[in-house]
Amino acid sequence: MASKPEERSGSQSQDDGLTNQIEEAVSEEEGEEEGEEEDEEDEPKLKYARLTGSLGGVYRNGDAMSAFLVGGDKMIIGTHNGNVHVLALPNLQTLRVYHAHSASVTAVSISPFPPPIPNPRSDAAAIKAAAAVASHLSPGKPGAASGGSPAGKSPFKQPPVPATASNSIYIGTASIDGNVCVSSLVDPKDVLLRNFARPVQAIALSPAYKNDRTYLSGGLAGNLVLTVGGRAGTSSTSSTTGSAAAQASGWLSTVGLSTNTGKDNVLHSGEGAISLIKWSRSGDYVVWINEQGIKIMRSNLHLESEDLDAAWKRVSHVDRPRGSGWEEMSTVWKGRAEWVDERGLEADDEPPLTAKPQAPSSPAASSLKALPAPSKSNAKRPEKLIVGWGGTVWIINVHPSTTGVGKNVGEKSIGRAEIVNILRTDCIISGLSLYTPSLLVLLAYIVPDESNAKASFNSSPETTPRRGVPRRQNALSPELHLIDINTSEEISTDSLTMSRFETLSATDYHLGILPALRKNAVNASQRGAFEAIGGSLWTAGAYATGMFTSAASVLSSDSRSGSGKVSSSFASKIQQQATVINPQLASLGMKIIIQSPYDCVLATKRDLADHLGFLLEREKFKEAWELLNDHPEIISTEASDLESDDLPVTPTKTKASSDDFYADDSSATPSSTTKNLFSAVGKEKRRIGELWLEQLVNANEWSTAAAACAKVLTTSSRWDHWIWVFIEAKRIEEITPFIPTKQLKPPLSSLIFEVVLGHYIAYDRLRLKEILEEWPAELFDIKSVTAALEGKLETGEVREDTVEGGERGRDWRILTEGVARLLLADGRPREALKYYVRLKDAEMAMGLIKDYHLLDAVADDIPGLILLRVSEEQMRTATIDELEEASSETIKLLVDEAQHSIVRPDNVVTQLLDADRQLFLFFYFRSLWRSDGSDQHRLATDRITTEGKTLVEEFGDLVVDLFAEYDRPLLMEFFKSSQSYNLEKATAICDARDYIPEQVYLLSKTGQTKRALFLIIDQLHDVSGAIAFAKEQDDPALWDDLLEYSMDKPRFIRGLLEEVGTAIDPITLVRRIPEGLQIEGLKDGLGRMIKEYEIQWSISEGVARVLRGEVAMGMDKLRTGQRRGVKFDVTVEKNVPMVKIDDVSMDKLDGAEDDDNKATKPPKPGECVGCLDHFREDEKETLVGFTCGHIFHLSCLLDYEHHPERKALVEFGVTEDTGSFLRSVGTKVTHARLIRDHIGGGCPLELSKGDDVQY
Repeated sequence: MASKPEERSGSQSQDDGLTNQIEEAVSEEEGEEEGEEEDEEDEPKLKYARLTGSLGGVYRNGDAMSAFLVGGDKMIIGTHNGNVHVLALPNLQTLRVYHAHSASVTAVSISPFPPPIPNPRSDAAAIKAAAAVASHLSPGKPGAASGGSPAGKSPFKQPPVPATASNSIYIGTASIDGNVCVSSLVDPKDVLLRNFARPVQAIALSPAYKNDRTYLSGGLAGNLVLTVGGRAGTSSTSSTTGSAAAQASGWLSTVGLSTNTGKDNVLHSGEGAISLIKWSRSGDYVVWINEQGIKIMRSNLHLESEDLDAAWKRVSHVDRPRGSGWEEMSTVWKGRAEWVDERGLEADDEPPLTAKPQAPSSPAASSLKALPAPSKSNAKRPEKLIVGWGGTVWIINVHPSTTGVGKNVGEKSIGRAEIVNILRTDCIISGLSLYTPSLLVLLAYIVPDESNAKASFNSSPETTPRRGVPRRQNALSPELHLIDINTSEEISTDSLTMSRFETLSATDYHLGILPALRKNAVNASQRGAFEAIGGSLWTAGAYATGMFTSAASVLSSDSRSGSGKVSSSFASKIQQQATVINPQLASLGMKIIIQSPYDCVLATKRDLADHLGFLLEREKFKEAWELLNDHPEIISTEASDLESDDLPVTPTKTKASSDDFYADDSSATPSSTTKNLFSAVGKEKRRIGELWLEQLVNANEWSTAAAACAKVLTTSSRWDHWIWVFIEAKRIEEITPFIPTKQLKPPLSSLIFEVVLGHYIAYDRLRLKEILEEWPAELFDIKSVTAALEGKLETGEVREDTVEGGERGRDWRILTEGVARLLLADGRPREALKYYVRLKDAEMAMGLIKDYHLLDAVADDIPGLILLRVSEEQMRTATIDELEEASSETIKLLVDEAQHSIVRPDNVVTQLLDADRQLFLFFYFRSLWRSDGSDQHRLATDRITTEGKTLVEEFGDLVVDLFAEYDRPLLMEFFKSSQSYNLEKATAICDARDYIPEQVYLLSKTGQTKRALFLIIDQLHDVSGAIAFAKEQDDPALWDDLLEYSMDKPRFIRGLLEEVGTAIDPITLVRRIPEGLQIEGLKDGLGRMIKEYEIQWSISEGVARVLRGEVAMGMDKLRTGQRRGVKFDVTVEKNVPMVKIDDVSMDKLDGAEDDDNKATKPPKPGECVGCLDHFREDEKETLVGFTCGHIFHLSCLLDYEHHPERKALVEFGVTEDTGSFLRSVGTKVTHARLIRDHIGGGCPLELSKGDDVQY
């Protein structure tokens, strides 16, 4: 029997725990060169963690790992002492340990592979049952063998493994002791031990072993043995050993007298030792490797009844390479194979490159490719097989059975193998698989040198180090490669520092793969307490033992039965077995596990947190900060990892309901640490940002550092610190664009802004202008900055005439504008206006004047105000119209303010005269004369117009001079409308400018009409003008002067004849024409004059006719009015002498006279013509009088000569006695109409005398 492995060295204890230890495989002579290029080193694709510290039980008593398998949520380890360790993932908690062999375990297989995914709900009952059994076990109480192994018994009894679906597996192990052991994980009694009498190197349990009890095995004997059957709990000898016992057992079994010890069948032999056997994931195919090559055959599973004869028939064979060394090393170089689950691969980060032309393959491979292609109608997804042997990699697609085509039509193949690619490496392959669809992961053993390689060739197949046997100490550390299978390019190479790697060989290393799990592949029912424990859904059921002490465990329920309780001592021991979960094992991505006899390393894909760590390690702070900024969840992930690391070893026994146990994520309450996580992100960003800034500053990259400040700095204290760093380094220009202008809390010190502004005031005025436009004034002390600007202007260093950058007065304008802007921001618009006027900033100045009514503030600088929009170039080259347009807004404003007596015209006039701005003074006078103010005053009333003209007339002589210079038509208007000018000065001005019409007007105004007339005749030679002037003056003496002057001038005579009209006697004009004077157009002139007189006569006649008609109408109207009666009342005038009346009889007074006498008696004054009664003071009846002097009572007037209207009036309410009528509106209107019609012709008495009565 081989000796046990030597004890682990003391240094191994330093490797325990979770570490990320990755070293580059470099030679000593290249060390310095690689060190120089370390900064440009590519980031690794994988990250590593050592799991050795969590596997302490495996290495107990100096034991070491010799075989290894990982699948689903289980890790099975076989040791050199023959022990088998079954561990649950991801917490690496031991489920079961048993002693299966007396020597090193060479191979491990499980069925089914991989185990099912745990389901917490369905597994709860099994866990409860296992707990009930465990409660009755005592460590010191004798009982059944815990390990269930015929090789020996465990010194203590282990708690049972819950019979969950994921735990219901069978574990098969092979050993160099010649035995094969197959044991159930959950039932220690269900175990088979079979002796093959020769070292067994490989074993493969059927995927349906639970039902068919079938497995394949092979070893140094070179036989591929199919074993079927066997009775649980027994040990038997294979019939292939050739021993007498085996032959007797076989003979008895044939006659039916032997117990069921199983049946062995040699499927293949004679090609050397078998190093590997593996069942495909579907169970349809089996691959094995012997010294001659790779064999693939069809299994007996999933066959139709007509295809049963295809069972165990070989599908394909791939010969081993024929290169040097293969003849000797084909056995030493143990082949590795992996059936790949393509659904569990990581995704490609980048699109695969163009495939490289395939290397030429062996004749066997060529024959494989020549097999008929499958029919598309029956095509199924092929199974992918990766084989690594020595330094060669084969990638093979195994296609399912198909029906032949062509010459093979009608024939059905059992399958075919297609070599997709062949890769060759310069190392010995110790394990391999696919990492992504295009990347191959390869565990490589590096041969040190030629001498060591030769020594390795001559070594025995058993290369595992043994205690007491001297071994070489020059082996190199293994490497993990990622290779692009399309281009054969190495994407990544990591050197793994495994414990005691110097003493190990290629066969000592093993590679296991846990496929990546997709989130959508996990049932929602599996979430809840399990996910909190395992950190990943696929591992929930693997925590079966640990759940005995969990708050979610069924053991914590208040069950009255004794089976549901656990003793405190037993529970404490279970609690002590709980281990810390490795966060990388709990992740969903692919997990690569590398095993050596003394070490275990986990490799997983690097995530963003790892990338962040790599960047920080390489001091790539910029990329690190940007990564964290884009993915703040990195810190959240790290924080959660830290929290999981800080979990207590023993879970607390807090009671919880089953609802909590099976709670879904949706019912979970957000953690109170969420806010802290975000705070942690901010703190980490600030920390990395500070490192970034320091790196840039130390490298004198000030511009980049300033830009980084805007991204990194978030607090006023840090801004304050870094701004002063820039200021002290005299790098203000770089930091200025990034200084925050929005108020921070607390705000930045105003001193910072003042220092920056002071720098630009002194050195860069162009940038100063930009800053003052961008920065809010509340950031700094306005008075301090204003004082600095004014002080710079007062020094005289910067003036209006200084030239900067080829521009005159540039810096002066910038500083002055800065002062104005700050004064305005400080609430001092009156002071700011003066600066804007100096700058000729019309928009700002006019805006301030209008908004704040500040015209009086610049009343002492009227020329500057008017010239706001007029440049010096315009003053030299612009036309009057252009200057008027440029100054119109200011002029109108001054006109408005003059009319409101805010800025008096005398102030404007004085300043413009002093500044020699007569043209703009003219604009001012003209606008004032026309009352042409701003828009709001356009609708000027007559009063405003009159006031404007009155203001202008105060400067009459000056106005005459300016109007004569710039607006002659307006001058004449002014002459005719105003009397405020000096006639002599005005005449002299017009005479100097030869303004004849204006002189004529002025001379006529002074009475010098004759001189004015001769100016028209002599200077203007304007006959029409002279005639019009004579007509206007209507002076006979002036006409005589005109006639006398014109008699010797035929043109004038003709003009007089044509235009004089009736202004003078035409006879006089014709008689004064000298005889014999030839006058061109005389006939036409005379005809025109006569025609004009005819027209004049016709017009006069018509006017007379119209006048007569109007006079006649007026007389008729007068007579009608005179005949109209007038209503009046009797009044007694005081102080009028009384008339004495002779005594008469009362009868006479009362009208007792007869009617005949009344009719013939003429009326007297004071008597009614109709009734001859005297009028009384208290007369009640209406009296109507006429211009002839006759007066009637209304009733008497109506009765006079029996007028028919009397009846109509009575009907409308006029009484016989009083003459009164009803006072309704209708009656009044009708009554008035009837009376007017009756008396409209005049007094009836006069009408009776004759129609030609004259009033």
